Amino acid sequence: MDLDNIIDRRNTDCLKFDAAVRRGYPEDILPLWVADMDFPVAQPVIEAIQKRTAHGIFGYSEPDPKRFYHVLEQWFREQHHWQIQQDWLLQTPGVVFALAMAVKAFTNPGDAVLIQQPVYYPFSEVILDNGRRRVSSDLVLKDRHYEIDFTDFEQKIIANQVKLFLMCSPHNPAGRVWTRKELETVAGICHKHNVIVVADEIHEDFVWTERPHIPYATLGETFAQQAVICTAPSKTFNLAGLQVSNIFIPNYELRRRVRHEINAAGYSQLNTLGLVACEAAYQYGLPWLEEVKQYLRENINFTRAFLQQHIPQISLIEPEGTYLLWLDCRGLGLTNTELEELIVKKAGLWLDSGAIFGAAGKGFQRVNAACPRSVLREALERIHKAISC
Repeated sequence: MDLDNIIDRRNTDCLKFDAAVRRGYPEDILPLWVADMDFPVAQPVIEAIQKRTAHGIFGYSEPDPKRFYHVLEQWFREQHHWQIQQDWLLQTPGVVFALAMAVKAFTNPGDAVLIQQPVYYPFSEVILDNGRRRVSSDLVLKDRHYEIDFTDFEQKIIANQVKLFLMCSPHNPAGRVWTRKELETVAGICHKHNVIVVADEIHEDFVWTERPHIPYATLGETFAQQAVICTAPSKTFNLAGLQVSNIFIPNYELRRRVRHEINAAGYSQLNTLGLVACEAAYQYGLPWLEEVKQYLRENINFTRAFLQQHIPQISLIEPEGTYLLWLDCRGLGLTNTELEELIVKKAGLWLDSGAIFGAAGKGFQRVNAACPRSVLREALERIHKAISC
């Protein structure tokens, strides 16, 4: 697979590229913002979709539960040492949809929901748009490494009578892969105060340290019974547009409440081709994934070296997970508005401004490194040129 090959995604109604002009960006802007890859999906997935489309009928679909579950069970057991159970599974068109359903299932309007900013901005949206209060226990940046302030975390829960915590694991955009000790401390605090934990683990298959991603549900039965675990093949296998997520809820009552909200939203069967792609990806996609991960490691190394050599004012927050790089641009001495002008107008880039991840993200930029290296190089060179002018 030639991952250096640049595939033109323009004029395919691609959000990453085609939305730029519609949103007022110049036509020559280089986008490295939204979290999908510029790489073609695994060949077995393409072949499975082609086989299904050849049938020519796309009615309501539900996969054989035993066959589909077996593929998921094998993946999570072999890749994450997590033994799932078939009756835990609910399916949604996306993890963000599942987060919204959890907010509606476990809180009432006006209730507080806890997050850890800077964090993936739809966390805030599903809280605020559903009439709940957003409370953040901001992550603390120390020596280019984010940590949890557990004292503040617990105090925020107590002071705001928090009922629900939306956790990002691995964390987007901070790049943290939480340690078992960190997860157990979080779980202990949440259990103590009867806080339900919704763990967004969509980036679980991209870990760059020897220390693995730890599924929240493996911390112990007590903690698993108080949790909703959100997974999807979308980030792992570049299938976001096919809209399939697998949500695991060990506790029957919690599962019933989330299912009720899904039903109330009018959603039932998933995308037919998404189900086909999901099953094929988990069954046959590992060799593709390993090749992509190696390329991404090299992209991360390239970015680090480029910044150190050419733009020392910008530092890379060392990623332990995800292919989304968090750049600390505060060394440029710019206001947030000036930084946006530098990136968009002078460098001609569409990145994700750190400010949209919360106040703690001001002065940062998020870069999607899942692209051919020549594209990544051009983006960094544009920043270097813009700063040098």
